[in-house]
Amino acid sequence: MRYKYSKFTGDDLEGLDLEELLSKLSDLLLSSGFDDPYADPGSDGWQSIQALHDAILEALLSGGMLSDEMLERLMGDPADGDSRSRLERLVEQVIERMARQGYITTEPDLEAEEARRREGGGTGEVGDERSIRFEVTDKGLDFLGYRALRDLLGSLGKSSFGRHDTRDVATGVEASGASKPYEFGDTLNLDPSATILNAVQRIGTGAPARHAPGAPVIDVQYEDLMVVQGEYQSSCATVLLLDCSHSMILYGEDRFTPAKRVALALANLIRHQYPGDALNVVLFHDSAEEIPISQLARVRVGPYYTNTREGLRLARRILERQRKDMRQIVMITDGKPSALTRPDGRIYRNAFGLDPMIVAETVAEVAACRKAGIMINTFMLARDHDLVAFVRKVAQICHGKAYFTTPHTLGQYVLLDYMNRKTRTVH
Repeated sequence: MRYKYSKFTGDDLEGLDLEELLSKLSDLLLSSGFDDPYADPGSDGWQSIQALHDAILEALLSGGMLSDEMLERLMGDPADGDSRSRLERLVEQVIERMARQGYITTEPDLEAEEARRREGGGTGEVGDERSIRFEVTDKGLDFLGYRALRDLLGSLGKSSFGRHDTRDVATGVEASGASKPYEFGDTLNLDPSATILNAVQRIGTGAPARHAPGAPVIDVQYEDLMVVQGEYQSSCATVLLLDCSHSMILYGEDRFTPAKRVALALANLIRHQYPGDALNVVLFHDSAEEIPISQLARVRVGPYYTNTREGLRLARRILERQRKDMRQIVMITDGKPSALTRPDGRIYRNAFGLDPMIVAETVAEVAACRKAGIMINTFMLARDHDLVAFVRKVAQICHGKAYFTTPHTLGQYVLLDYMNRKTRTVH
């Protein structure tokens, strides 16, 4: 019997970092409608599997995901008609692996298939790639938030952050201050050495030792107790207020997808580093609505105006229910206030923005936030002169801050502000 030997090449998926590939696909997975500005904003979050296929192929060929040796093996001889099919099979394996590991879920697009059949576009099987859609799972969102947080903190030169510290000193968890005599109400975070030393000094000065015969010589009394002081760790309730008006994907730039990425990173930071904090997400457009973090990837920008006042009002109502040391609104926007909800529920719109009536009502809501003890920090993605003046006025009223940034630096500014905000004294 004869045997034919050939070089072992292994599985094409070996050496492919799936997590790195997911990071490169984050813009597609968090699609905000930039590729199709006139798409239905009320879509259910499902996207075409063909778009995912094309994005993976682009990442593999030009994203540095594959070694030169693997690319050469996959591409093969240009005259070989099977070279293209090897790449196609690799992409299909990647999609299957993403679904198997729970990053995405797939289902047939029955409505699209039925429409294609009615139009006479073929009678392909429902399982055909053209009629399959995918959706990002909660696990996929959690991973994208983790990677966004890691990348943002890495760019800041920080490996990790502790809990929010303030200048107030209390008998807390982390021992970083000097010891002090115990007072009623303090956390009993005893300093053993200082406590014993006090007892020894008291006995050494001739003070009467109140102990029974045969008891230890060192008798610790109430006045000997010393507790360790720690930095006061405050808790914070934050509402991330995202502008999803149409301008967020116009003018040749996608501004809403970076805002989504920041929201996921902030949620990941709070869940793992500051578990005592609270984060809510509010979208504002013609009106305003609160959404869970798990639904963020499904949100798309629509043909909306900018109802800043309604967004602030909803955020204030959410924060007024929170019992935290600090309450703040992080507002990300790029447009002038151009809509207002009237008392009867109708929406008044002015496409030019900064309408005197709209501005007056918005400023009144900012004042209401200040009265409720809520800080507003605004992150601007535009530099229009009139808009800059309006944002500075908002910051002045509520003693907040205004940051004029870009989609590329937005995440760094938001995370730094969130962590530095907690270093202030809480009264």
